[in-house]
Amino acid sequence: MESVGRGEAIMVLEDGRTFRGESFGAQGETMGEAVFSTGMTGYQETLTDPSYHRQVVVMTAPHVGNTGVNTDDAESSRIWVAGYVVRDPARMSSSWRATRSLDDELRAQGVVGISGVDTRALTRHLRSRGAMRVGISSTSTDVDALLGRVRDAPVMAGASLVDEVSTPQPYPVPAVGERRFRVAALDLGIKSTTLRRMAERGIQVEVLPATSSLDEVLATQPDGVFFSNGPGDPASAAHPIELLREVLARRISYFGICFGNQLFGRALGFSTFKLKYGHRGINQPVVDLGTGKVEVTAHNHGFAVDADSDSRVETPYGFAEVSHVCLNDDVVEGLRLVDGKGRLLAFSVQYHPEAAAGPHDADYLFDRFTELMADRSCARGGTRADA
Repeated sequence: MESVGRGEAIMVLEDGRTFRGESFGAQGETMGEAVFSTGMTGYQETLTDPSYHRQVVVMTAPHVGNTGVNTDDAESSRIWVAGYVVRDPARMSSSWRATRSLDDELRAQGVVGISGVDTRALTRHLRSRGAMRVGISSTSTDVDALLGRVRDAPVMAGASLVDEVSTPQPYPVPAVGERRFRVAALDLGIKSTTLRRMAERGIQVEVLPATSSLDEVLATQPDGVFFSNGPGDPASAAHPIELLREVLARRISYFGICFGNQLFGRALGFSTFKLKYGHRGINQPVVDLGTGKVEVTAHNHGFAVDADSDSRVETPYGFAEVSHVCLNDDVVEGLRLVDGKGRLLAFSVQYHPEAAAGPHDADYLFDRFTELMADRSCARGGTRADA
């Protein structure tokens, strides 16, 4: 699976910083928000994560593509990144699992990229100046014209994108083995591994569109409700936030990840804000404030919940607390809702416990969700999954 020859390409950031390199992937032009991912592996999972919709991903690892692309590791049915930036693309794929090269897959799906870029310098620039709009072109070398189009492109703050990535129709994911619980999962950009992690624990998942109503959620007779990861500004997701408030008011067990954590925070009365350059990669350290345990976790978020990690806030649904914090910058990485006796009612984390492409430190959170549903079903005298 040798890669083919590449022509010239340019990349222009909205502040005018320009990089020149070679075309990688499809020929053409693309715009998006430039962000960087610090993972040294798992690029196929990154490319197919719907949370990266309308973002141009810069890989900090210098050598990308050596394991090619296979049919098993995709997190959705397509590549979602708006563009791709690498330093040194592999000349050929060497994994026994590979069915095609990364370059071939980018070309087949029309994803415009650039290689031969000093990604260390680019990453340092984004860390200093912040995530910003960018354009990549392999069809024009006119920097000034491309810069004008970049500055006319939409910004990520205020962007409402979940309807663009969510499923148009509900669909079930059966439990593996005996069914223990039924969960209504709001698809805000859900990853396939998340669904597998729940199915492996005896959960039948009813995946619902982001526009679903409370009646449609309740029609699945859920033991729990799950809100997935997803792209865009959480402040723009008015409907899912109101839906979540209705779920919490009915004391249904709730678990959210990534975008689902941000929406949980807003449903509880906290605000959210845009991070300077975000957290992306599979090597982010997070501490569980309840246990003191440090986990190495997978992240992909440019927004965060604004909350005091030392406070306990009374809400209409219970008492809200910060449960996890990032050790790099003290950003809130998890929330929990408890009753007056300290019993868990709902929780969320900002990172990705499904561990695709790793690490596995946070896998226990899916068990915590099943335990929460089991405790609540015992309090009701049974589980709806038996109905």
